[in-house]
Amino acid sequence: MSWTNSKNKALVERAQAVIPRGMYGHQSVALLPDDYPQFFARAEGAHLWDVDGNRYLDFLGGYGPNLFGYGDREIDDAYVAQMRQGDTMTGPAEVMVELAETMVGMVGHADWAMFCKNGTDATTMALMIARNHTRKNTVLLARGAYHGAAPWCTPLKRGVSPGDRAHQVFYDYNDVESLEAAVREAGDDLAAIFAAPIKHDTFIDQELPDPAYARRARELCDAHGALLIVDDVRAGFRLARDSSWSLVGVKPDLSSWGKAIANGHPISALMGAEVAREAAMTIYATGSFWFSAAPMAASLKTLARIRDTDYLERTETLGQRLRDGLDESARRHGFPLRQSGPAQMPLIMFEDDPALAKGYFWAQALMKRGVYVHPWHNMFICAAMTDGDIDFAVQAADDAFKLMKAAGPLEAPAKLAFMTQMLDH
Repeated sequence: MSWTNSKNKALVERAQAVIPRGMYGHQSVALLPDDYPQFFARAEGAHLWDVDGNRYLDFLGGYGPNLFGYGDREIDDAYVAQMRQGDTMTGPAEVMVELAETMVGMVGHADWAMFCKNGTDATTMALMIARNHTRKNTVLLARGAYHGAAPWCTPLKRGVSPGDRAHQVFYDYNDVESLEAAVREAGDDLAAIFAAPIKHDTFIDQELPDPAYARRARELCDAHGALLIVDDVRAGFRLARDSSWSLVGVKPDLSSWGKAIANGHPISALMGAEVAREAAMTIYATGSFWFSAAPMAASLKTLARIRDTDYLERTETLGQRLRDGLDESARRHGFPLRQSGPAQMPLIMFEDDPALAKGYFWAQALMKRGVYVHPWHNMFICAAMTDGDIDFAVQAADDAFKLMKAAGPLEAPAKLAFMTQMLDH
């Protein structure tokens, strides 16, 4: 069938009457190329169908949760079985203890676990625990890093008071000298250093952590009695079967988790070392749905799959197959790419494309050929993908390169100027 979006447009108009701007948050398509579908009807494996019935090979994976495939039968059956037995009850189910035991057994630095719903919940608890443990206030954050949507960390400043951002010092990711300068600025008030497992900021190339930077962050925390926090919400279990910084041999004191830990079911986690246990015991943190048992059952089944299958090696191999195929096609058509980050969490941008005109055109052309990609956010390889899926994406990309070459000079997307103004305020 030919691509259409008439039902999606009608639904967007309805939404605008009852939802601010028609949609909000990171799953809004307001800043994506024109005609990107906002609403979807179903998902299965590595594919999405929008409300108009268009089918997409999905490289966003719900912005990360889809690790083993949408609607995985074994994981969803565990969820449904627990839901029928008891889900959001007056107290938690036994599965909460089993899940904590399992996660502690899998994550090398962890001695305890707490569960919540969103990554923001977990990073905010980490912040509170670090301040409670140290009785200090200042936290170090990498410039441009994303740690959630609460007032202390939201990337947009509207609705945020100066007090919400008090006691924060910024440094440049992977820059030891910048990190050391930030520690000096914090002085005797250093409570924690926050670090993303990789530099996965939007609009710029991703970077793996420099082991020297990671080790220095650990040393500085130890020297000042501060806690090292690795925000593994986005990358957790995508890069390793342990904390992502296990790959550079550095153990954090606290780590936040979410997205892939239950293959799309709503749960996140904070894990911590023994040093932070007492501080974790004495903060107040709770939520009406934080203790729901069904997502915990789904997480247990997901963790078993993480532990016992070759999903990690498979997603790495599939990601490299995509990267190689796109590089070859892009060079052939004269559009060199900048592909950065781990192969299983690809960010795909164009050389000589500061305003993202090429990226927008190419992403839109791919979308209308049944491949859902993002022009400025990292993406996620799903273990349900096949070699055939990757080859389909490469062929669609090749067609998109041809179309872009024929189009000639491209205009910069005006909607990104709007986003820049929002960030300035």
